[in-house]
Amino acid sequence: MSEMTYRDALNLALKEEMRHDPSVFVLGEDVALYEGSFKVTRGLLAEFGEERVRDTPISENTIIGVSVGAAMGGLRPVAELMTVNFALLAMDQIINHMAKIRFMFGGQTFLPMTIRMPGGGGSQLGAQHSQSLETYFMHCPGMHVLYPSTPADAKGLLKSAIRSNNPVIFLEHELLYNSKGEVPEDPDFLVPIGKADVKRQGDQVTIIAYARMTILALQAAEELAGEGVSCEVVDLRSLAPLDTETVLASVRKTGRVVVVEECWRTCGLGAEITSIICENCFDLLQTPVKRVSGLDVPMPYSRKIEKICIPQADTIKQAVKDVLTGNY
Repeated sequence: MSEMTYRDALNLALKEEMRHDPSVFVLGEDVALYEGSFKVTRGLLAEFGEERVRDTPISENTIIGVSVGAAMGGLRPVAELMTVNFALLAMDQIINHMAKIRFMFGGQTFLPMTIRMPGGGGSQLGAQHSQSLETYFMHCPGMHVLYPSTPADAKGLLKSAIRSNNPVIFLEHELLYNSKGEVPEDPDFLVPIGKADVKRQGDQVTIIAYARMTILALQAAEELAGEGVSCEVVDLRSLAPLDTETVLASVRKTGRVVVVEECWRTCGLGAEITSIICENCFDLLQTPVKRVSGLDVPMPYSRKIEKICIPQADTIKQAVKDVLTGNY
């Protein structure tokens, strides 16, 4: 195990998979000479050359369209979009082509491609560059949606995504790139797609989260432990497919649930999780499920107001106390 940043774990995953399989190549805006806007592709051009690390025009629709064709032709493209917000310019290729081709061809072709996209708020980048759009992709069948919270999960899930024969949306929270953690050095280390992880054991309240919200949930759980409250933290990691088995097992254990999401509340991931819990464990719930989410507003630029719009550790702590006291 080595300690490294989330950014470096992703970089290592790309290098290992490109060494492992010559059909893997990387493309996107500024991924080669500039080594990526967030430096995730640092050193790739020097090691693998411009045939396998390709700078593209500023055209997200083209980047994804080329990736779809390359994947159908037997390659394993890893496309980087500079931010998830720009994926909206490529939604026709993502939704109408990438997600549907295997179905439309009756399973006669594979589509082994991965789209990497940083996203999330908290960096004062304004409304058009601070969105959490994971539920957009979850709503469309035909592709996996992954969103890791730790460097180890970032490495293991990205490697699994690249090796998958299915198209994968791979989301990376911008505020996690500098976070550090222990990462296995084994080049064959993989994190399975579709498997959640219990990041902290507890028996009073289940906190369900993903990406940066998992880190805040763990912070809240640690602080609550000092007040005698035992929280179990479930990190979804894989948003599509969802690991409902792990979620429900934790709910049956604690009987109280807080679901945390950074995306907008209306039609958000928390609504889906809450529905699954109520359909399967309603009689075991001691209190209603509590949802903590981003506010239904375009993200403001002001740092103080932006912070109000995104769940914080204190917000999660209060939600836990609410479900313990029945204060709704």
